[in-house]
Amino acid sequence: MDPFIALADPIRRDLLRTLASGPARVVDLAARHPISRPAVSKHLRLLTEAGLATVEDRGRERHYALARPGLAPVRALLDELAGRRPPIPERAFDALELEVRRTVHDGRAGTDAAPGTAISQEESA
Repeated sequence: MDPFIALADPIRRDLLRTLASGPARVVDLAARHPISRPAVSKHLRLLTEAGLATVEDRGRERHYALARPGLAPVRALLDELAGRRPPIPERAFDALELEVRRTVHDGRAGTDAAPGTAISQEESA
């Protein structure tokens, strides 16, 4: 099963949140939800098939745990989406160029000279 399909269900997402805290028994997971224990078991089976959970039999009990490596495709998509930025509009570069020119001009003008009365080093020599 595709991990994205498995994550589409809110009960399965909540089960994963619980499993992120540590392994849990089916009976404990079922006690947290208003659905039957067999329904919780079915959700857990789907999470296991999607590679998002692991199961270990301990005697008569089944313990489920979060399978963090199964989240890699989800993390990769989120990283890809977070890395995409809209292109910078040309007018932003125009504004940046204007600001750079002002800064350079103000730097040449010096701190003692009045605005508009700056003399370049070539003219003063």
